[in-house]
Amino acid sequence: MIYVHVPFCRSFCTYCDFYSEVCPDSARGREAERDYVDKVCEEISRRREEIASTLGVNTLYFGGGTPSVLSPSSLRRIVDCLALPSIREFTVEVNPDDILKGGTDYVRALRELGTDRVSMGVQSLSDSILRWMNRRHDAASALEAFRILREGGIANISLDIIFGIRGLSDDTLDQTLRGLLALGPEHISAYQLSIEPGSALGRLAESGRYKEAEDEQCSRQYGLICTRLREAGYEHYEISNWALPGRRAIHNSAYWKRLPYVGLGPGAHSFDGTRRFWNSDSLPVWTSGSETLSAEQALDETVMLGLRTSEGVDASLLDARRVASLMKKGALELLDDKVRIPEDRFFVSDDIISELLV
Repeated sequence: MIYVHVPFCRSFCTYCDFYSEVCPDSARGREAERDYVDKVCEEISRRREEIASTLGVNTLYFGGGTPSVLSPSSLRRIVDCLALPSIREFTVEVNPDDILKGGTDYVRALRELGTDRVSMGVQSLSDSILRWMNRRHDAASALEAFRILREGGIANISLDIIFGIRGLSDDTLDQTLRGLLALGPEHISAYQLSIEPGSALGRLAESGRYKEAEDEQCSRQYGLICTRLREAGYEHYEISNWALPGRRAIHNSAYWKRLPYVGLGPGAHSFDGTRRFWNSDSLPVWTSGSETLSAEQALDETVMLGLRTSEGVDASLLDARRVASLMKKGALELLDDKVRIPEDRFFVSDDIISELLV
């Protein structure tokens, strides 16, 4: 289970605080790209044993940042360096604008690499909302990019949307949902907008130029997403993720099960079952840090991650009295010796989990 962090973006979204660097379309940008790939390949060589130990899940995920700013030849160098014996699921995150620029030739190049799944950040089909987010695409471009992905042979596509934005009406969100569902993606992820201190949005909030959406709006819009996707036949298998039957994200599902993984590149994180490792946010050279989880921390993490999913966690891991109390309130349910949070309480899952872990 391998994650490769690509720290380049052509522009920065209003809400984003992930580590990334502007990658200009210039000789300097191409040099930065080559240097980044060199360093990732060096890291792969150093961590061969760690990589081999995670291949039980056998997935590869290029995330970012914006992996689609990299050329197919750069992606190829990393894939060849990894030399994985087989890949069960190979995902690349893309921006609609990059897909439009590269066209079907770029998508076919991804397919030749072995990519069988693409995750595309659409976020909204409202042009005014997209402009506010400082996205590089408009609604028409997102729809066209989806068509190009299909034409290029990508049969497993995940689309991201964002809700809970002050100024985003329920009707506008519903139009986005209906527009995306008409495309028939295999997977949809929906995230509530959060204000991160290091982002442009964080600075707007600090200066009083943006106020966070009310909980009532966010809860209502989350409920709308749940309803529309349920009606369309999607399984709500994790708080923020829906999939058509048989199309759950294998890679991300392994995170929620706390399976070992290796993260490569600046800002990437890794986990070996007991210890967490992380790379610093820096180019061209990044360093590593680590921590060992206590038994109590590992248990809390197992509960928190497991209760984010529709499967839940083993009842034996939880305090029976707390479970019984929350079940009376309708905040938990028991199914085949598993305790889980009902979908209609997913929105307040953090509060429920906090009560269990007191």
